[in-house]
Amino acid sequence: MSSDIQLLKSHQLTVTPQRLEIVHLLSSHGHLDIDTLYALLQEKFPSLSLATVYKNINLMLEKNFMSEVPLENRKNVYELIKEVHSHVVCRECNTIVDIFLDTKALFEEATNISHFQLETSNIVFNGICEKCKIA
Repeated sequence: MSSDIQLLKSHQLTVTPQRLEIVHLLSSHGHLDIDTLYALLQEKFPSLSLATVYKNINLMLEKNFMSEVPLENRKNVYELIKEVHSHVVCRECNTIVDIFLDTKALFEEATNISHFQLETSNIVFNGICEKCKIA
């Protein structure tokens, strides 16, 4: 818990019981959509409103504490910021797996083509996981 407090403080976020629980839930589950996160938070904080959850999520996104992963044909999910990585998503069971790719060459090519100063990327590959492929 102490490391979660330090993590929040290092991103200039006020430590609240709700934010600590968000960190705990994302640490233990990895990727959660807003509805699932809200339902899990309500177990511990029954009077917590959805608006408060959105407010906290938006602030945590602004402070680069967490990131939003856009998914095809379903609600986006949130995760704590960690090493630069991409995602693989199963279209059958919705399993999300983090994968670590060397995107340096891709960033350079995208920069050369667009002439943008790129800061982040969000690469999501969609397919069928091994379990669903066999089933």
